[in-house]
Amino acid sequence: MSKILAIDYGEKRTGLAETDDMQIIASGLAGIMTSQLIPFLEKYISENSVEKIIIGLPIRLNGELSEIENSIKKFIKNINSLFPTIPVERVDERFTSKIASHYISQSGKNKKNRENKHLLDEVSATLILQTYLDKK
Repeated sequence: MSKILAIDYGEKRTGLAETDDMQIIASGLAGIMTSQLIPFLEKYISENSVEKIIIGLPIRLNGELSEIENSIKKFIKNINSLFPTIPVERVDERFTSKIASHYISQSGKNKKNRENKHLLDEVSATLILQTYLDKK
């Protein structure tokens, strides 16, 4: 089987997570600067078999989409043109950052690691991917 890749897209930083080849477990892959996202994806997809890309859908508590959705839509158009054979699905990402922050604080990491924004983005992407897997 192929992997499923999840992206927690942000204006500055982006979190990434992947499944194992059996698509059972979601694991953090990386937290990177968004400016490096496309080169990262090109390299990753050239080295791995990716069946699907899951991207967080930023819905506010009142049900409206967050402002970043416009940037995400542009990003999706870009990856659809770069990787036309890989379908993209969206998953509600409400509370993922808050839950990720809680998990990190409970993990016993030192203060410097708890404040690492790249780690927070990576864990958020993992939560998005696990949500997708649980519904699948």
